[in-house]
Amino acid sequence: MKNKRRNETNEVFTSQVERIASNGAGILTHNGQKFFVHKTAPLDRVTVRVQELHKGWGTAEALRIEERSPFRTSCVCPLAGRCGGCSLQHLAYEKQVEEKAAILRESFVRIGGFKEPPAVRIRRSKGFGYRNRVQFHRFKSSLPGFKVKQSDEILQVDACPVADEGINNALAGKKITPPVEKDRWTVYSYKDTFLMEGKNERGSVVLLDKRLALDAGVFFQSNASALETLIKDMVSIAEEAVSGDSAPPQAPLAADVYCGVGTFAAFLRDLGCFESIDLVEENKAALSLARDNINAAGAINAGRGARGNCHAVSADAWARGNKNRYGFIIADPPREGLSQGMRAWLCAQGASQNTPVFAYVSCNPATLARDSKALVKSGYALSSLVFYDFYPQTPHIESLAIFQRSRL
Repeated sequence: MKNKRRNETNEVFTSQVERIASNGAGILTHNGQKFFVHKTAPLDRVTVRVQELHKGWGTAEALRIEERSPFRTSCVCPLAGRCGGCSLQHLAYEKQVEEKAAILRESFVRIGGFKEPPAVRIRRSKGFGYRNRVQFHRFKSSLPGFKVKQSDEILQVDACPVADEGINNALAGKKITPPVEKDRWTVYSYKDTFLMEGKNERGSVVLLDKRLALDAGVFFQSNASALETLIKDMVSIAEEAVSGDSAPPQAPLAADVYCGVGTFAAFLRDLGCFESIDLVEENKAALSLARDNINAAGAINAGRGARGNCHAVSADAWARGNKNRYGFIIADPPREGLSQGMRAWLCAQGASQNTPVFAYVSCNPATLARDSKALVKSGYALSSLVFYDFYPQTPHIESLAIFQRSRL
């Protein structure tokens, strides 16, 4: 690795943990250098041994805690610290939320160049029993397991405290077994829905009284309750975008980019304030489900729902040459953030004032901050920043940033 050297002295030192990093490790300082130490909490005073040195930073392992942080709590799961899933279970939930909101804001300052980003609004989740979508790995011949942190070793799992009750019931009943041809498979459980990849894969789930088609093998958000909160917020923002004195005389267009199974589009369609909605998704299996969901949404409010236009292309391909004017666009890209072509097209939309409101759902504060810098430079204003705690006990951060332009 570039700028990396092994620690030849195995130096040991004691220092106080300052805050949590985006990977869940505690950050402390020694001789002017930052070190990242996993399984530590802010205000822990800890003795560590240096593992690796990089230019300007390093990693270390905790040897012992000299003074316990008041933010420490007992881990619920016996696999905590070994399993790669929950790296923050030793940290009290309210402190987890506070630290993750700070990471989100700091990304906008450090990466986005914002001197004063909007205050981060927080949407909390329940700390345990929230996870509806869980990926298992084959343990030995036919048992479910999780991967050890930063390793290919598999741990057998009999119960998971962050998983939905239906998943834990299935684990207890020995009903979660790997498909013959797979060493990794996904299970989804919420209310009356239970789907498992390789077996009963295809089904539907009810969110906010709307039934959506999904497949256990196709990505879908893992925290249904938090997703419902996000949907409510998104619908409210979309309605506001096309209402009031500045609203156009005819129903405007909307777009759901990186739409997955079309969850957002299905709810936008039934608002009755859009003429049509473009659904853009490269994954053909996901877009097939999105097509089902947008058509089913229209049946709920016959004659009022917007027409859904499904585009089985990349965001760049869809944006290339697209001269439409949109009243509202929502995008939910992967961790890499907006693709270069999509970002450039949105910046052009902002510069020409063609799209008054753009909603950006992100799972990576770093790429969100990078893209936000470009969007604001093009003429958008960042009006709102919300952190949704989709993944308690982990360092993962889901957020929604709202960008606005005035109409011509």
